[in-house]
Amino acid sequence: MKGKKNIAFLVLAAFLLPVSSAFAQQGFDSQTRTVSKRGTTAADFLGIPVGARATALGGAITAAVSDPIAIYWNPAGIAGIEDVSFTGEYANWLASIDLNFLAVVIPSRFGVLGVGITSMRTPEMEVTTVAMQDGTGETFDASSYAAALTYARALTDRFSIGGSVKLIQERIWNSSSGGLAFDVGTQFETPFRGVRLGASISNFGTKLQIGGDDLLARVDVDPNNRGNNESNRALLKTDRFDLPLIMRIGLSGEVFQRGGNRLTLSIDALNPNNSEQYLNAGAEIGLLGDLIMFRGGYSELLLENSLRSFTVGGGLRYEFAPIHLGVDYAFEQNEYFNAVNRFTVTMRF
Repeated sequence: MKGKKNIAFLVLAAFLLPVSSAFAQQGFDSQTRTVSKRGTTAADFLGIPVGARATALGGAITAAVSDPIAIYWNPAGIAGIEDVSFTGEYANWLASIDLNFLAVVIPSRFGVLGVGITSMRTPEMEVTTVAMQDGTGETFDASSYAAALTYARALTDRFSIGGSVKLIQERIWNSSSGGLAFDVGTQFETPFRGVRLGASISNFGTKLQIGGDDLLARVDVDPNNRGNNESNRALLKTDRFDLPLIMRIGLSGEVFQRGGNRLTLSIDALNPNNSEQYLNAGAEIGLLGDLIMFRGGYSELLLENSLRSFTVGGGLRYEFAPIHLGVDYAFEQNEYFNAVNRFTVTMRF
């Protein structure tokens, strides 16, 4: 057992040190760079938070997540699940965009297996052109999907590791792009008052390049000469863009616990490749053995021109054998759009 614990410490240190070095390097670069990295990646829906509990905590969940939502945040978080579990979320995202997340986790003696699906879809919109600005009579929409297959395992009673492989697809009207990505994460429970550490890397994978019938065009390759074929079919070539790679380091601990009541504080440091680094912070109050919970958080601390800010929410847990039911709600304030309301249902069998 002692050998396994030493291995766990070494693995955690090897994982955290490169991430910490990246933060230090990024801090130096930010002092000399004036150009923002926003809008430089594809599939940005992969950076939209999922889960009402995680959202209400301001996204500070890397070390504390322990339900099927962990498939999105930190795949190591499902390692401690002992029952078949299901999570579903619906959110009316910005500008009437539907955002949904579904996950199923199945434990076994070989580890814990999970499947998670994220979907985002816009409402139908009218097709307009320069010549027909009132609409052509056609409509179009856009959608994005990610399907993750996750495996996690507890290496010791305090240290767990997990990973995911994800298929990603984006579509707008008759054009689409697809790719493959990987997530990896760890969690470690220290012997100090329930303090937990977590780290994850999300969306490491292939670049995306959109293609399809909407990129077809008719071109005259020699407009200076008459009589040649003036309507050659051509395909516009688009650029390839990176996925939104995100590195997270999290810390969570119970600062107060008496009877069935507790207060848990969490903080995450994030280093994305499409933004400057920032912090998320959150607090959770659990009453009556976590029968009732209240949460609050703040997203994108220390980030200039941040889009997200204050979050708040709560949750209820109820057991009626053989089902354990959890319902969570989150209210998320945004800088330039209406607030977002989220609802998540979790069941354990």
